[in-house]
Amino acid sequence: MSDLTMHTARDTAQAPQADTLLSVRNLTVNFSVARGGWPWQKATLHAVNGISFDVRRGETLGLVGESGCGKSTLARAVIGLAPVATGSVVWRGEETVVGARRELDTLRRDVQMIFQDPLASLDPRMSIGEIVAEPLRTHASQLGRKEIECRVLTMLERVGLNAQHAARRAHEFSGGQCQRIGIARALIGEPGFVICDEPVSALDVSIQAQIVNLLRDLQRELSLSLLFVAHDLAVVKTISHRVMVMYLGRVMEIGDCEAVYGGARHPYTRALLDAVPVPDPSLARTRRDAPLSGEIPSPLKPPSGCAFRTRCPTATDTCATRTPPLLRASPGQPLAACWHPFDNSAPPTA
Repeated sequence: MSDLTMHTARDTAQAPQADTLLSVRNLTVNFSVARGGWPWQKATLHAVNGISFDVRRGETLGLVGESGCGKSTLARAVIGLAPVATGSVVWRGEETVVGARRELDTLRRDVQMIFQDPLASLDPRMSIGEIVAEPLRTHASQLGRKEIECRVLTMLERVGLNAQHAARRAHEFSGGQCQRIGIARALIGEPGFVICDEPVSALDVSIQAQIVNLLRDLQRELSLSLLFVAHDLAVVKTISHRVMVMYLGRVMEIGDCEAVYGGARHPYTRALLDAVPVPDPSLARTRRDAPLSGEIPSPLKPPSGCAFRTRCPTATDTCATRTPPLLRASPGQPLAACWHPFDNSAPPTA
């Protein structure tokens, strides 16, 4: 690949589009943790390491990766629930990380979150009606009691519940119903963007499908943008327009859903796809075993060069000394941070 082509790939990855709602640039999140021994000995945990991405109006960006790769930390940093060391988060053209109180209030009103544990995210002391109404009382204090009650009942019906549920407590509901309540609470204030932090991982498979279908329907009706965090690549495929793959705090690959699932270039993405269960036993027997082995390294001591090199079957000396940028070999392909990507054309050089 020529220098001109590489420059264009970098620009495509970083230049916001005209319909971009959320723009994240070079975001870094670090935590100071006790190293062991004397209590004043601290080490820096690199949870998120220089990540950039955009979310466009009406699209779903799927975020996948193994446990501990920094997915949830990234999601929380975007909404202001995790400390940002460096980088920027721009919502509708307004900087929020170093912005004024007005920009932060706007972000908290327009960007909502659906959490992984549906029951733990609901206050057991409050009724369901009070839980769903809380965002309106916080961000729409001009509304009267009757109007708030009407909106709450309408939203409960919209997510598959009914008016009789409003007076009950969270412990009286199943996990799937609790997640519907969490969705109602997130959407009651009419946000433009919703972060779904593994919203179906604690649910049965049949309930997962119901919740994913509900989110898709609501996204279409309300013109929502979603950041959908998950482990299950099959679930991410059904709901996402684009997919971003994380490993050890870095982006390994990002691209359109069809391009990533149909022609993944990074060995880590290939390994994740190979590990997805196949329901057909005869087809499953013909698949090769997933090449991914070993444990994810500690973010306290990340590998030099490429973060994935210690588990990569195609790693070379170059991978140990140079960190690969996100590049694409040709238009339509995903951007991959790999010196030796799976591709029919010549591998990129820098």
